[in-house]
Amino acid sequence: MALLSRRDFIRSSLLSFGGLAARPLRKAFAFDPDTRLGRVNVGMTERKKRPDPDSATLGPVYEDMVVPWLREVVGRRPFRFNQRWVETPEGYIWAPYLQPVQNDPNFSISNLPSSSLGPGLWAEVSVPYVDALIDNPPARSPWLQNTEHPRLYYSQVFWIDQVKTDDQSKVWYRVNERYGYGDLLWAAAEAFRPLTKEEVEPIHPEAQEKRVVVNTDRQTLTCYEGKREVYFTQVSTGMKYNFEGQRVDKWETPLGTRPIWRKLISVHMTGGSTGGGYDLAGVSWTTLFEGNGVAIHSTFWHNNFGEAMSHGCVNCRPEDAKWVFRWTQPVVAYDPGDLTIGMPGGTLVEVVGT
Repeated sequence: MALLSRRDFIRSSLLSFGGLAARPLRKAFAFDPDTRLGRVNVGMTERKKRPDPDSATLGPVYEDMVVPWLREVVGRRPFRFNQRWVETPEGYIWAPYLQPVQNDPNFSISNLPSSSLGPGLWAEVSVPYVDALIDNPPARSPWLQNTEHPRLYYSQVFWIDQVKTDDQSKVWYRVNERYGYGDLLWAAAEAFRPLTKEEVEPIHPEAQEKRVVVNTDRQTLTCYEGKREVYFTQVSTGMKYNFEGQRVDKWETPLGTRPIWRKLISVHMTGGSTGGGYDLAGVSWTTLFEGNGVAIHSTFWHNNFGEAMSHGCVNCRPEDAKWVFRWTQPVVAYDPGDLTIGMPGGTLVEVVGT
């Protein structure tokens, strides 16, 4: 299967509102919905003949290229915890550099349901990525100011508040972050899967003595009901050292036990400073448990779970963050998808480590 680069996609699919209609996403990516795929989440990496950085290089792959994910194997990656590699039809790629994705376009909705905030619904990006157009320039968010072609990625969740059809009968959704900088975007409707109210319903609401334990030494998250373990996964907590090897205590996930005080289906996250900051839109299934904004949340920008990667939060795979969001207290309704509670708060989150 040929690789699809960012440039190729933009040339074939990114079109202005009221101009020519973009080709269907299914054809643009040319992958069936049940095919497991990987999206390159770094600027550039290499395909290797074997799952080993010292093996022969078969060629480069660039950011946002989409490749078939044949299987995951254990290989060799010196000085790193993750030894996982992904086999593709054209060699092996180190797994942390590939976001697991699928290509699952959807039928568009012409009439949005009513909500407490007016017409709208929550929707998840269900294709590897979709290019977007700014509705109300100039860009306000740092991530939009730093990109020529805005792009939304698989598993990001946004509030959709308008629907339009262009002169070529192509349907577009207006993306409104609600908790962002005020930027509004338009993107192809078929790239989004509307979330259902059932997806937000609580898991085991009758269970007593729920607690979450995050281990920063082992990079794990465990959920307990009393003494019984009911969920376990790898995570990425706050880094003790930055990418230059310098100690950065301010990025560590704070140890101790705290109650959950706010939960949001989706939120815009910004923090840090130039060179060490971040600005992330559509961060889904966010569970805040520390007053300075430390949260358990979904992650689409890396696949390096098992190693510390964050600026203090607990990075999770989307499916893991969603499970924790639904299982913990307080219970958050689909509408409005955001709840803040006072003390004594919700489910306790205990962060342990050295």
